[in-house]
Amino acid sequence: QHGQQSEQELATKMLQIQSKRFYLDVKQNRRGRFIKVAEIGADGRRSQIFLALSTASEFRDHLSTFSDFYASLGPPNPENVPDDGKLKSEMMVKDNRRYYLDLKENSRGRFLRVSQTITRGGPRTQIAIPAQGMIEFRDALTDLLEEFGIDDGGFKGDLPEGRYMRVDNKNFYFDIGQNNRGIYMRISEVKTNFRTAITVPEKSWSRFRDIFADYCEKMKEGGGGVSMSGMGPGNVMSDVKGSGSGQQASSPSSSQPNPNPNLDSNLI
Repeated sequence: QHGQQSEQELATKMLQIQSKRFYLDVKQNRRGRFIKVAEIGADGRRSQIFLALSTASEFRDHLSTFSDFYASLGPPNPENVPDDGKLKSEMMVKDNRRYYLDLKENSRGRFLRVSQTITRGGPRTQIAIPAQGMIEFRDALTDLLEEFGIDDGGFKGDLPEGRYMRVDNKNFYFDIGQNNRGIYMRISEVKTNFRTAITVPEKSWSRFRDIFADYCEKMKEGGGGVSMSGMGPGNVMSDVKGSGSGQQASSPSSSQPNPNPNLDSNLI
């Protein structure tokens, strides 16, 4: 999901199609720009889907195709409706999201159902656009795409440099990377004949920090813990140069080779 990562609303459009209201909000956060499409039914029920700008462009093109197909149909014939009610279907894929587009017909008429699913779990969400409103919906989407383009954007700055720390016989590497799911930190623990690593999405860094800080305070209050002051040469924390590419994880210097060169892992 798109979290509240300094989320900013750039533009919004409202459409009234039959008894439904649709809000198209262009938003931006650290991971890029996207469009939130919210449907408000006559009974006040709300449902929504999220589209990256590139996906919104693909959806816009599908709306044109579906509209042409809808225009070619004759009047509804209750005796000639497919068992599942589907008249035409398409699918879109973007990263870990799949979108199913189904032009359907039931006793209330014809409509385009747009369903969004997320791989590896997550709720299925969907909206239903009355078929008569597909052109109006497409035109509103086109206006937003003409203004904001179809580049999803995302963090473009230099990523922080990697860090390295040695404690007793263990080496710890802190590397910052970026993939199509966003920015993450890879923390690797390496010692003789053993290595392990965890990947922490950027959106949870502050929570990790708060938990660490809380434990530090509790250990101080209890008189436990080990002071980091006066560490000898066997306990060193130093800055190391990163790649600075902004697209893959930063790497420690050659004097401390990175044990995990392939850090472009998927975030959950």
